[in-house]
Amino acid sequence: MKKKEVEAAYQSMGIDPRVLDYCNKIEEELKDRFIRIDSNAEYNQLKVLKAMQDNRLSDVHFAATTGYGYNDIGRDTLEKVYADIFQAEDALVRPQLISGTHALTIALSGNLRPGDEILSPVGKPYDTLEGVIGITPTKGSLAEFGITYSQVDLLPDGSFDWNGIKASIHSKTKLITIQRSKGYASRPTLSVQRIEELIRFIKECKSDVICMVDNCYGEFVDIIEPSQVGADLCVGSLIKNPGGGLAPIGGYIVGKAEYVENASNRLTAPGLGKEVGATLGLNASLFQGLFLAPQVVSGALKGAIYAANIYERLGYPVHPNGSEERFDIIQAVTLNSAEAVIAFCKGIQAAAPVDSYVTPEPWAMPGYQCDVIMAAGAFVQGSSIELSADAPIKPPYTVFFQGGLTWYHAKLGILMSVQQLYEQGIISLP
Repeated sequence: MKKKEVEAAYQSMGIDPRVLDYCNKIEEELKDRFIRIDSNAEYNQLKVLKAMQDNRLSDVHFAATTGYGYNDIGRDTLEKVYADIFQAEDALVRPQLISGTHALTIALSGNLRPGDEILSPVGKPYDTLEGVIGITPTKGSLAEFGITYSQVDLLPDGSFDWNGIKASIHSKTKLITIQRSKGYASRPTLSVQRIEELIRFIKECKSDVICMVDNCYGEFVDIIEPSQVGADLCVGSLIKNPGGGLAPIGGYIVGKAEYVENASNRLTAPGLGKEVGATLGLNASLFQGLFLAPQVVSGALKGAIYAANIYERLGYPVHPNGSEERFDIIQAVTLNSAEAVIAFCKGIQAAAPVDSYVTPEPWAMPGYQCDVIMAAGAFVQGSSIELSADAPIKPPYTVFFQGGLTWYHAKLGILMSVQQLYEQGIISLP
């Protein structure tokens, strides 16, 4: 197809030729970097494929189970595949885990008892965990069951406060929670190498402490996962990276068999654990989504890098910056005003295959401490491996962009966001 036909197609979607020309020049400069992302995706694709072949995946594993779900060989095989990919002893991969927050809650409550303490050595966890832990007083929180929480913030330069961490580990410290991604914080996302360094230090301070990594948004970004470098538990959502956009629901917990079993007893019931839990015909989507995940994640990564370079050159602070190495699929852009954030999100929504005609507005979303705007015209509700953006409506007015089931969709989303800001006179193009 000729270049002019592609440009005409973008113009038919409402992209001004000046916006397209400005962004295309930046894309051209990123081609070598995109090749490196494709190389990681190729490695991860082979890793996933080998795990499926080694576990003799067959169409019999796609059959539905109902009721108690006893002898669900598809569910059991899926968990073996996850354990192999993450190089873990065991895995719990279930549609009954409704979100990343729920999976983390199950991992925490299954492995903690009254009198135990959780320590976060990387600052405050994501907003939705505040109620779970009891940072924000909430009915049913871990705090109500006598589980305490302490926190060591990162230093101003984003490095670990080694002295503060060591001083905070004591006899009651049972579990260390390490959030890989930044969430709504301004701190850097943690690389697997930095997580390894942190876990090694923690284990030297207290060898029997459980190290749990919130792996959301980080799966398949690198060629290794935290479970390969000492994490006792690694937790995430299937409607983010590992579901490949096909998983309609679900979460995973991988790690040491003892801790995964404890989590399973909390998910179902003590004594039942992993033996029950019907999959209701979802196995094929969970397997196929996992198979596609490395390629899907590579497209989302390209979109994040593309966004960083475009908005950085427009004069906005971006995190990570346009040249930094990537450790998750999230791109933060500080837009300095609520109007700019809303315009950005309108552009992302307008690029969606679903509900593109809807106008996103800020609202008091459950689990958050201020109004939040979310743009996500997704096939799976709340799926943030699909093209999406969200932002708390508070200074410094930072929007968090992620996802895109294909690179080309991620690209269109960024073009539409720039178009919205351009149309409203918030930006001018060089």
